[in-house]
Amino acid sequence: MAGTVEIVLHVTPRASRSAIEGVDSEGRLRVRVAAPPVDGAANEAVVALLAAELGVRRGAVTLTAGASSRNKRCRVDGLDAAALQARWPGLRFGRHPGD
Repeated sequence: MAGTVEIVLHVTPRASRSAIEGVDSEGRLRVRVAAPPVDGAANEAVVALLAAELGVRRGAVTLTAGASSRNKRCRVDGLDAAALQARWPGLRFGRHPGD
């Protein structure tokens, strides 16, 4: 059943291309975006990339923590946590130690 999940991200701005690279050893989803971390451009790119990759509308993805950090948390509405866990094994949800 679809609901709301909060996922932990590790974002690398100014990458050569925007992509989701999987889950790191700490359970964070590794996201690379081409946008620079200036005036919220990288955060907007993260939201757009996640929405496109997960097949949800852009408004369903909300940055909840870490706006000025590489470690971020995003809430995504309309998704099932089990489906995300199957897609990206090792992905952690909610608050992550060390954030």
